[in-house]
Amino acid sequence: MAPEDKNRATAAAILPLVGGAANVSSIAHCMTRLRLGLHDRSLVDDEALKAVPAVMGVVEDDTYQIVLGPGTVARVTPEFEQLVEEGRTAAPAPDPAAMPDSASASASADELAAQGAAMKAARKAKNATPFKLFLRRIANVFVPLIPALIGCGIIAGLNGLLVNLGWLTSVTPALAAMASGFMALIAVFVGYNTAKEFGGTPVLGGAVAAIIVFPGVANIEAFGQKLSPGQGGVLGALGAAVLAVYVEKWCRRWVPEALDVLVTPTLTVLLSGLVTIFGLMYVAGEVSTAIGTFADWLLSNGGAGAGFVLGGLFLPLVMLGLHQALIPIHTTLIEQQGYTVLLPILAMAGAGQVGAAAAVYFRLPRNGSIRRTIRSALPAGLLGVGEPLIYGVSLPLGRPFITACVGGAFGGGFIGLFNQLGDKVGSTAIGPSGWALFPLLDGNHGLGTTAAIYAGGLLVGYLAGFLATYFFGFSEDLLAEFNVSQEPAESTVAATGGPTTGPDSPAKEPAGV
Repeated sequence: MAPEDKNRATAAAILPLVGGAANVSSIAHCMTRLRLGLHDRSLVDDEALKAVPAVMGVVEDDTYQIVLGPGTVARVTPEFEQLVEEGRTAAPAPDPAAMPDSASASASADELAAQGAAMKAARKAKNATPFKLFLRRIANVFVPLIPALIGCGIIAGLNGLLVNLGWLTSVTPALAAMASGFMALIAVFVGYNTAKEFGGTPVLGGAVAAIIVFPGVANIEAFGQKLSPGQGGVLGALGAAVLAVYVEKWCRRWVPEALDVLVTPTLTVLLSGLVTIFGLMYVAGEVSTAIGTFADWLLSNGGAGAGFVLGGLFLPLVMLGLHQALIPIHTTLIEQQGYTVLLPILAMAGAGQVGAAAAVYFRLPRNGSIRRTIRSALPAGLLGVGEPLIYGVSLPLGRPFITACVGGAFGGGFIGLFNQLGDKVGSTAIGPSGWALFPLLDGNHGLGTTAAIYAGGLLVGYLAGFLATYFFGFSEDLLAEFNVSQEPAESTVAATGGPTTGPDSPAKEPAGV
């Protein structure tokens, strides 16, 4: 099947399982997930969705999120949008016969799926606090920028390699321009997205944020100091655009309709611009500098201890929804230093998760359903897509989630130690993790050294997660409950003491997400 046909088939399989085109209110995607706004959540068939071959899992949050993995989601989403548009014109009834059969799942995998769903529902309720909803909105500002950060980051890494080798000297200046152009104007994109997210006119948010990167601000003094282009960076742009939204909304309420088209944009840019120039740029610049200084100090002095804590706590932060606060911090570090030293450490949480899943696979040799879930989710986990392993395996089991965090802590401690010794390991973009982060690695030494340290951290995370889970991840009761098979073919063979020789069920096992 051609790739285009495969992507369309995936979209066609998903659409009836989410209630059809009429049930879809919005469509978006991030690095790994198709994010859908739905009118009626009860029309979704979770189990059938998890059985679609391309689906790695589902996550219910403010939107219904279908995990498809990096690359795949960007290709399936346009096909899905087209099908929804066609379906709204002539809405076909879902064909039950075309739905994947997930009835072959064993009870133990179904129990994990139910536990995972209950945990997600509880987490969603806890995450619906004003502070966490605000963090989610901040994340929505930066998530659309990730593809450009990745692309420019990889070009920057390639350019650095060519410069160090002295190759293609006539091409490297062009590559430098490609890599740096987006970062030079990232404040404008942040301002645009911020205004859009907070309910203002996007171009006005971009216009106010553009003041920050305008070269002419170098001629302006604020707080007794000359301003510099880019001072305040993405944090300043974020604050400026939010201010512009509130000014614009105020104008919409008080300015007569006949004058609105002239007065509102003018006052929005004028008032917000003055506050940005004579206040926000200086304050945000100080905050940005403090973030960079603190990150350097933390890893230079805390080293292994700081890495251990950061790597170990990242998965709980994700569960609480607090990891979104790190996105502007990563972006600020990339803007200042060219890379973020925090992301490779936090990526070790995924390594611990992979190691823990491998241990679960070996500790539950009789549970074919859970082992199939792990086999299907492990390749994505190696590439940094951890949701299927988290929600389908470790979190519902309980202890393996904790031991996965232990693996992440040791991996983070390994990289933190080398940071303390003077070998910085950073990423030129945010989003990818696991093996997918290798093309984006950068540091203060050669690429070979940086990649070797990061690879060492992954290996430590895999090993520590595996050992912690294998020896401490299961109680006797947990083993007694889950190290069994309720599939007829396996039960018959188990009774005779022979190995299972029958093929795995062709239906994909629900990942419990």
